[in-house]
Amino acid sequence: MATLAGGFEDPSAEVLTEAAAAFGLLASAARLHIMWALSQGESDVTHLADRVGGALPAVSQHLAKLKLAGLVRSRREGRRQVYYVDDPDIVTVVRVMVGQLTARTAAAVTRGPVSGMP
Repeated sequence: MATLAGGFEDPSAEVLTEAAAAFGLLASAARLHIMWALSQGESDVTHLADRVGGALPAVSQHLAKLKLAGLVRSRREGRRQVYYVDDPDIVTVVRVMVGQLTARTAAAVTRGPVSGMP
């Protein structure tokens, strides 16, 4: 591994591959919305489908992919399967990214169009 000027080492190819796969899963707006909802607290698939506006089978498929990748976990409560994010770092990544983009959008709306631009 190469050490950069700031003292950080380049991650291994394996780590970069795993990170790219995780980001690839989060590149779907539907899965990102599910992760955002789960970063706010656990939920079952029915409530998630209502919250994100997706069809129940589609949300179930997204959850299966997220679970397979280790981004989401679940537990059984009676007849319900409850989903949650068990990794605080993933919660942080999702909250920071969505929060920053939300803030940028709000700032752009507040500023309005730049003078001389449509």
